[in-house]
Amino acid sequence: MADTPVPGEGPIRPVSVSLHEGTIAALKERTGRRGMSAYVEALIQRQLERDRLRELIEAAEAEHGPVDPAAVEAKRAVLRGEARNSADAA
Repeated sequence: MADTPVPGEGPIRPVSVSLHEGTIAALKERTGRRGMSAYVEALIQRQLERDRLRELIEAAEAEHGPVDPAAVEAKRAVLRGEARNSADAA
């Protein structure tokens, strides 16, 4: 079996997709005619990353159990600069 390129790599090939007219109009307005492919490519890559992240989270939760919401909030407080010290979020 040949090596399959990862998202964002390999030669560019045209594909056909079906979209609603309103979606196409909004896309053209945002990107112009020439930027549509790059925009759609970036969207798809971002969604693939999110899908992979969700799979990793599900696998970790299956192995270790669900994440403690209080621990998540404590970490968020550290990121927002609201925690008094890093031990608060440990």
